Amino acid sequence: MRLTCTVNGTEQQVDDVWEGESLLYVLRERMGLPGSKNACEQGECGSCTVYLDGLPVCACLVAAGQAEGRQVGTVEGLADADTLHPVQQAFVDAGAVQCGFCTPGLLVATHDLITRTGRPSDAETREALAGNLCRCTGYEKILDAVRLAADRMGADR
Repeated sequence: MRLTCTVNGTEQQVDDVWEGESLLYVLRERMGLPGSKNACEQGECGSCTVYLDGLPVCACLVAAGQAEGRQVGTVEGLADADTLHPVQQAFVDAGAVQCGFCTPGLLVATHDLITRTGRPSDAETREALAGNLCRCTGYEKILDAVRLAADRMGADR
């Protein structure tokens, strides 16, 4: 089948997509967008989090055909050309990036959280990011990054 969807604002077409392929596989292997990571393939770790029509989803659990005609946003789409998005820069500046495997999903989830809530409390942040597993940090640097990103984005409640 042919998959046609808009990815990071650009219409994309991919031919010969098998109905059982995941959106994650198509993004990484067929569209050359390796930012979202393939870790658990069960929707448990959050490393593959992307936007689908503005809502965060685990791309490993979305069949590619479900993205037909829809809007997909990846971690690559957060940046503006050569300038990191404030969420991305905050993770770098706060030292919240360790091995980097969980980072793409955390960035998308953090972007969604701040966009929805403005300046989230630590409890709101913990709840919103609970589906994103990190094996390298104690999560404190991630919380610091969320606070810093909210400040830089001028987020208000």
